[in-house]
This record gives sequence, C-alpha cells and structure tokens, in this order.
Amino acid sequence: MLNRALLTFLCAAESGSFTAASEKLNTTPASVMHQVNNLEWELGLTLFERRPSGVSLTSAGRLIYDEGKRLVSETEAVISRAKQVDGKRSFIVRVGTSLLNPVQGLTELREKIDDERFQIKIVPFEDDRTTMLSVISSLGKKFDFLVGPCGSQAYARRCRFLILGYDDVCVAVARSHRLAGAERIAPEDLNGEALLMCRRGDAPVLDELRDFLREKYPQIRIVDLPHYYDAEVFNTCEHSGSVLLTLSIWKDVHPALVTIPVDWEFRIPRGLMHAEHPSEAAAAFLKAAKKVLKTP
Repeated sequence: MLNRALLTFLCAAESGSFTAASEKLNTTPASVMHQVNNLEWELGLTLFERRPSGVSLTSAGRLIYDEGKRLVSETEAVISRAKQVDGKRSFIVRVGTSLLNPVQGLTELREKIDDERFQIKIVPFEDDRTTMLSVISSLGKKFDFLVGPCGSQAYARRCRFLILGYDDVCVAVARSHRLAGAERIAPEDLNGEALLMCRRGDAPVLDELRDFLREKYPQIRIVDLPHYYDAEVFNTCEHSGSVLLTLSIWKDVHPALVTIPVDWEFRIPRGLMHAEHPSEAAAAFLKAAKKVLKTP
C-alpha cells in the first residue's frame, strides 16, 4: 500500500546516509540513491542536501518526512484493523535498539514463537548514559521492549524483565595493549592495571566482583565509571590504555578494542525489558514468549 520510494526516503532520512540506509534495507547504496532521485523527480522537490559525510533533510524534505511518518503509522493502523475484521488479528511489537542494546536473542525468540500475528518493528535510539533511565521509564510509549543487560537495580525499579540468557563479564583493551593477544586471562593478569568499571551501588553482581578484586587482587587499581555505559566509555578505554570491564555481548561495539574472557564466574542476566503494564500487543507477545521459554 505504501510507495517503496517513500519508505526508502524515510529510512535514508533516519540513517543519515544512503550507505547506512542500504544496509538496513538489505540493498545497495546505488539502489537507495536511485529511488530517492526518482521520488525527488516525481515530486519536483529537493528532499536532501548531499554532502560527502552523508545527507540531511531540506525544509521541504523535513515536511515530507513528517507527513510520511504519519502516513506509515496510519497505514499500519488500517492494516491492523482490516486484519481484525478478517479474523486475522495482528500485533505490532515495537522494539528499541541501540549500539549497547542490540536485539540479539529476539530473532531466535520470534522464530520459536512461530506466530504470524506478531510483527516486529525496530525503533532505533541513541545510547546516552545521562538519559538512559528516562528511556527505561518510557517503555510502553515509544517502544514496547528493549533487549539488554538486566543487572541494574535502577532499571528494576522502572521496568520488568523476561530473562533470555546471561552474558559473561569480560574485559576490553585497545589492540596495542599488552593483553590484546590473549585468548583468555586470569584475574592476576590485571595486576598493575587501571580497571574501568561501574561505580558501586547499582549492579549487585558488579559490586560482588569489585569486592572480590579488592580482597584478592589489591594491585588492580579500580577506576569508577558512571552506572551506565555509552560509546564514549569505549572511546575512553581506547585512548587511556586502561582495561574496561565489559560484557561478552558487546565484543563488537568498538573496532579498536579487543574483548577478552576472564577466569571468573561473574555473569549479568540479559532479557526483554518491558513496562509494568504493557500494551495489549506487548502483553500478547510476552505471553507467547513465556510459553516457549517455559517461564511462569
């Protein structure tokens, strides 16, 4: 029902470049550019300002983008109502995704549920340690679910979790660091290093790890970080030459860092975060998920 070129334009506007949009749409940058050019020709408008670093919306492009998003939302609602009338009710489940909260594990869960009524809509957002709690508090508004680490007490006060698995607590170092070539290390290999980790008071597992290191390995100098990570934390690790406490799921977050497993038994649960009172669609998905996971 929706024009393909319009959908491509919306994706390019949100991605900031034709190349990034092509990766999301599983096509080529040339195809994205061709569709956008054709749309501009049909409308008689210039929708993007093109620069070597990417694209940005013109004033006309911003108007088309805003109205296009409204049209997509209204079309999805119409299709949903039509399926209800036809006896094939569908649920659109909105899942937030970011660099540190990827949808890893959700694809497998969706396949296990194997119910065509559920449609997954991915909603990108930016990791920002200063606003992360407000993002968690807004679950159920902009999106229904996040997939990510569930070890935070502040998170637990603001949302509910459906545990999907566990991520190992690892360390990350710059590729030039003395430990970068190790496949696995022991805690004593960190002696003499500055270890960047979340400050005490929010994640019980990490507080337990901190106490373990203080008692057994006092030669490790612990440097406090904010409770919540963003991209800048990984940049700090690269530039400072320090060791960063990280998770196995984040091993590909920064191309200049190497993630190394450590010989300890510390893990953080990873799960589906949702509002205490989820929407009808989210509640239906949770019910189906709990059934296949055999979770009460």
